[in-house]
Amino acid sequence: MIPAGRLALPAVVMTLVAASVGGWLGVQYGLAHAQTGANLNHLLHHELQLTTDQRHQLAAMESAYAAERRTLDQEARAANRELASAIVSEHDYGPQTEQAIDRFSAARKALRIATVKHVIAMRGVLTAQQARQYDAAVRAALSSGSP
Repeated sequence: MIPAGRLALPAVVMTLVAASVGGWLGVQYGLAHAQTGANLNHLLHHELQLTTDQRHQLAAMESAYAAERRTLDQEARAANRELASAIVSEHDYGPQTEQAIDRFSAARKALRIATVKHVIAMRGVLTAQQARQYDAAVRAALSSGSP
């Protein structure tokens, strides 16, 4: 039988490694998304000369998207907590660990889908000329090599 003290150190190390990897992945995703969002936000609100009606429509869309994003971010954080617990309890890549990873991936996929739908919906508010500029910014943002 292995003393409990000898099991605690590997469990702590595995938890720290998992938390570090999860945090790093989250930061990378966040940085890529923030840069894309910042570029499009600047274009929308400073370069396209939106009408008052367009600004109101976009504000409503952005508010709804922000609420959805908060919910999906909370789900991803809950999945990360579940992953930490699974790693500590299983000490292996077991079914709980796999389930937590799947939950995290589903939340991130749902966020990516919501973001793409939001980007497309905002385009629908623009004039043809504005939409051409917006499309170019979207293409540049998504082609920049960010994940």
